[in-house]
Amino acid sequence: METLFDTTALQCSRLITHHYSTSFSLGIRTLAPKFRMPVYAIYGFVRYADEIVDTFHGHNKADLLQRFKKDTYQAIEEKISLNPVLHAFQLAVNTYHIERELIDAFLYSMEMDLIPQSYDRLKYEQYIYGSAEVVGLMCLRVFCEGNAMQYQSLKPAAKHLGAAFQKVNFLRDIRSDFDDRSRVYFPGVDFHRFNADEKRKIEADIRLDFDKAFDGIKNLPKGSRLGVYLAYIYYRNLFSKIERLPADKILHERVRIPDSKKIILLLRTWIQDTFNVLSYS
Repeated sequence: METLFDTTALQCSRLITHHYSTSFSLGIRTLAPKFRMPVYAIYGFVRYADEIVDTFHGHNKADLLQRFKKDTYQAIEEKISLNPVLHAFQLAVNTYHIERELIDAFLYSMEMDLIPQSYDRLKYEQYIYGSAEVVGLMCLRVFCEGNAMQYQSLKPAAKHLGAAFQKVNFLRDIRSDFDDRSRVYFPGVDFHRFNADEKRKIEADIRLDFDKAFDGIKNLPKGSRLGVYLAYIYYRNLFSKIERLPADKILHERVRIPDSKKIILLLRTWIQDTFNVLSYS
């Protein structure tokens, strides 16, 4: 039975999601009510961990992240935390049996962000898995509600979708990642020599992830498909906008989808989902 403390903690994660991401908030609102709070809980957790490594300049980020990690596992073990974000997250973890391996992989990717570095192919794939693919798998655990066979069948598509979202973010934020955090995630890419050929190769890889994710979206459990499909369409549109720009343009301009366009996409995806006519873009 959900207590007042549980409800308050979950509402904190909901507030965090609304303040940090209008696009994800919109997607979560289209989920069935039973899925919304656990997904808010997952988002609140990953957002705060990311916040530690990305914005807490002037503080000891490594110490803060280790404390956050320790408190996370203690919350899961004891099934309570006075930190509302961690209390909400442990509710989702313990209710939907989210594996420790997924949490470990996510927190390890956050640790990778503590050190400015150039990413080779192995580190890049490891980072993508931990920072994005496992988040999709956590949400999939919620959507499948204990159906292990369904989870396994949808797992590859969920990983590709998480990877596509993260790679689009990397491409969109390539300048701010380099200027503000000394990061270039794409293997072998020199920010100062980024060109059209490199951009096309990255885009081809992203398109492949989107294509492999699409069939999985069509087979998601009832109540989860519209929300995930909306996020897919939003990112697909963002990606298309990036594709149309020359390489030097994305080095100087952060591409966005206007809120008015997001509402149009919401209406379109609702109609497509209602009549079961989902499309790639």
